[in-house]
Amino acid sequence: MSEPARAREAVTDSSVDVSVVVPVYNERPTIVALFDECRAALEPLGVTWELIFVDDGSNDGSFDEIAGLQARDARCRGLRLRANLGKAAALAVGFRAARGARLVTLDGDLQDDPAEVPRMLAALDAGADLVCGWKVDRQDSLSRVVASRIFNGVSRFVSGVELHDMNCGLKAFRREVTAEVPLYGELHRFIPMLAAGQGFRVTEQPVSHRPRAFGRSRYGWSRALRGMMDMITVICLTRYNRRPAHFFSLPGAALVMTGGVLCAYIAALRLVYGNIQSRHPLLIFAVLLVVVGVQLFTTGLVGEMLVDASRRVDDDYHRARKIG
Repeated sequence: MSEPARAREAVTDSSVDVSVVVPVYNERPTIVALFDECRAALEPLGVTWELIFVDDGSNDGSFDEIAGLQARDARCRGLRLRANLGKAAALAVGFRAARGARLVTLDGDLQDDPAEVPRMLAALDAGADLVCGWKVDRQDSLSRVVASRIFNGVSRFVSGVELHDMNCGLKAFRREVTAEVPLYGELHRFIPMLAAGQGFRVTEQPVSHRPRAFGRSRYGWSRALRGMMDMITVICLTRYNRRPAHFFSLPGAALVMTGGVLCAYIAALRLVYGNIQSRHPLLIFAVLLVVVGVQLFTTGLVGEMLVDASRRVDDDYHRARKIG
């Protein structure tokens, strides 16, 4: 059976305490050094551990380096995606393959310091479900730092999750978090928001950050802007996944009411003066508000019906299992 196939079937293994998941894309020069640093950080803890490299379609020979490490040390495991599918997909595959009860993620560029992992695990032991690193002294270009601060500021304002560095690659999880939080597209940026939305306890830990020694960064303003778009998805998943009418029907009703008031005003002009006194643009705008409002309102109702249908299916499934 291939390693990806085993990844789909993996479950918690009591013989592994900590699983470190590292997505890599064209990071061949850093792989051996990262494994050595993780080993130096974890061995003094007296825990059993594994390090899972997920090669996200690299074309620089990264997977050959991973395979060589795996042949020398069984604690290193390598998974390979057929194409460059993105960090969220790589993390999702790594989470499914991980066997530990506690998981840690690191970026593969050596900017995250594996020496911080023991403190992250200690924060989990203190009661947190997810510990997010906070790069206090970030060693990146000015443009990337500014883009990150804007993104994190908007994320705090929108979500209410008070973290300084939402998208830090260095995180520690209880396994339940990785099992419950959906990962696709580029939602890896919002893992803390998604976890907090499902009731998990999310905290942060100041961590050191190192300058990039090899390669170049693939992040910047474009990804920050795409992240803002993804934030709408996260809001729907965390706040309105069980009450879609609040997201669609309430604004729809407001638009219908506003359009209705404007239509009543136009009708009053027609009754009093016999014409609408060049208010034709206002009439078109009022009708547009009503039409859009009705569409939003009905979309919310359809969403509520889908949520109710899903709940009924779950209830029927549980009743059937109980009878069986």
